[in-house]
Amino acid sequence: KGTFATAAALGTVGMGLLYYGQNYLIYPSAFPSGSRVEVAVPTDYNLDYDSLDLETPDGVTLRCYLLVQHKDLGANKVGATHIDEDVDPDLSDEDFTASRPTVIMFHGNGGNHGHRIPLARVFYLKMRCNVLMMSYRGYGLSDGSPSEKGFVTDAQTALDYLTSDPLLSRTPIILYGQSIGGAVSIDLASKNPDKIAAMVLENTFMSMRSLVPHVMPLLGPVSFLCHQRWDSASKIPLIPSSVPILMLSGSRDELVPPEHMRGLFELVVARKGDKGDNEKVKFAEFPNGTHNDTCAQPGYWNCVADFIASLGDKPTEKAKKQAEAGASML
Repeated sequence: KGTFATAAALGTVGMGLLYYGQNYLIYPSAFPSGSRVEVAVPTDYNLDYDSLDLETPDGVTLRCYLLVQHKDLGANKVGATHIDEDVDPDLSDEDFTASRPTVIMFHGNGGNHGHRIPLARVFYLKMRCNVLMMSYRGYGLSDGSPSEKGFVTDAQTALDYLTSDPLLSRTPIILYGQSIGGAVSIDLASKNPDKIAAMVLENTFMSMRSLVPHVMPLLGPVSFLCHQRWDSASKIPLIPSSVPILMLSGSRDELVPPEHMRGLFELVVARKGDKGDNEKVKFAEFPNGTHNDTCAQPGYWNCVADFIASLGDKPTEKAKKQAEAGASML
């Protein structure tokens, strides 16, 4: 009886922790230490930027960085791809900005957008993309508390900002999502397919409920209590086959089993009008990639650069060749 009672008590505690404490488990915004008070700025990496405060419909202020392209980034931008040979000399700086893709970066569940500036730097300097970065609500210096509903609102707010901007609304918009940021991207694209030019997804999952048994095995039988669902498996088929998707998977991911990325890929290629060899759907595996260092693996940035080049508004061949060097900037 004692053993049974102990097991029952532990089970009850576990169920309570999962149901009532899941927001703290899923959104550890204070990790690593200092993440809620210390946020790096792009000038720390010799990048010019605009600081944005975006107001969501429910009154939350999101702290964001906007990196806007210019024909001439200046000689002090070491490592920038020069594109003079590919640009009409009569093209205005504003028209050049509008001709480049704009990447919205959705980060993982730890840290803040300042931690991802090295990645933004590769997009900005090597691929000559405009970049919008933000910390979700409850992350970095943004207001509010994190939740699935809140993140969905935050993502829509970021997209609405771009599509209402006179200049950036003219640019192809690419979503770049890592881990839970991939789930944010999938949700956003499923609701705004006509506004999204392409997506890059890294080490994300089929759904939060299907991830629980791996992350917290003892709570697997009660994963149905997970109200932060992030059900990407049901949403990704809603994204039309006209939206190209690049999927990047670390084979040694210790948090999100690689079969989650493979499962999402299978759902993507099964969309109506898609075939497994459809050039608009690409899957790349990195044998030594773990959950947090896949973006530093050899070939990663070449893969991303090739994908962006295939969209039509291409970075130069020189940009593609130099993109792999971007990994050394991380």
